[in-house]
Formats: sequence, structure tokens, C-alpha cells
Amino acid sequence: MTKPPAERIGVLFVCLGNICRSPLAKGLFQELVQQRGVAARFDIDSCGTGGWHAGEGADPRTVQIAAFHGLTFEHAARQLDPRRDFDRFQYLLAMDLDNRAGLLHAGAPANKVYLMRSFDPTLAGETEHRLQVPDPYYGGSEGFEKMYAMLKAACEGFLTHTLNERPR
Repeated sequence: MTKPPAERIGVLFVCLGNICRSPLAKGLFQELVQQRGVAARFDIDSCGTGGWHAGEGADPRTVQIAAFHGLTFEHAARQLDPRRDFDRFQYLLAMDLDNRAGLLHAGAPANKVYLMRSFDPTLAGETEHRLQVPDPYYGGSEGFEKMYAMLKAACEGFLTHTLNERPR
């Protein structure tokens, strides 16, 4: 039986347009929790701080890099909804410093906002600048491959952190 959302750990992945980084992070994290058998413990979504791509699918290059790594996911972009999202989610995982600033400016509780790569154990002690996932939108395919590697490591670290912090 699936737990009601109130008992689940709410995780919201946030980028700018919700078509590249945050949908891939959501897809990766959903796959990880399925593999670990803990999917019922999580309420997972993604959004963008901007709304110009609302209703669109993920960027084709994001879909392509995910498929290359054996990952498929459904996605429809949406914009951050401060009235609902800040209550629903305990973790607001921003892809970069601008996304974090956008969340805080929209009224997100600071204790819920984290940079995505702050959960990558190989980056412990690094500056905030190094904890960003660069937006690959205006670049070539190599940026999407780098994004995938960054998000995979960060999602794995975040899952380990969350399960250690909230064991059952």
C-alpha cells in the first residue's frame, strides 16, 4: 500500500525551465528509489523557477542522454508554485545558485533549500560555486553528458543521506 503524501519525504528538483536538469534529476532519483525498494517513502517532483516551458516535455537532448544510460521517464514541465510546493516538499534541491536565489526570493524556507550537488560525497568541503549543475541548454551534447554524471552522483548521495537521516 502506498503511503499518503503527508507521511512521505517530499523532494522537489528545481532548475530554470524544467526541461533539462530537474526532469533528469527526478527521473534518476525515481529509478534509484525503485531499485532500492523505497519508492513508497518518497513524493518526488520537479519544476522550474520560470514558466515559459510549462506543459512541454523534457528537452530532446535530455531524453537522449537519459536513454543512452538506459533511463526513460515521462515529463511535463511546470513552474514553481510557492503556495503548494513549500508545504508539500521537505527538500527543495536547486541546480544552481540562481535557482536557489529564486526559491528563496519566492519565499521558500531556507532550511528546505539545498544545492543539488551538495549531496555528492566527492564534493564535501567544496565552494558553493563547485556545487552547481551548469545549465546545458545552450551548449552541445558534452554538456548533457556532464549533467548526467553530476546528477547521478548527487542523486545517489542524496538518497543515502535521506535514508540515513530518516531510517525506518
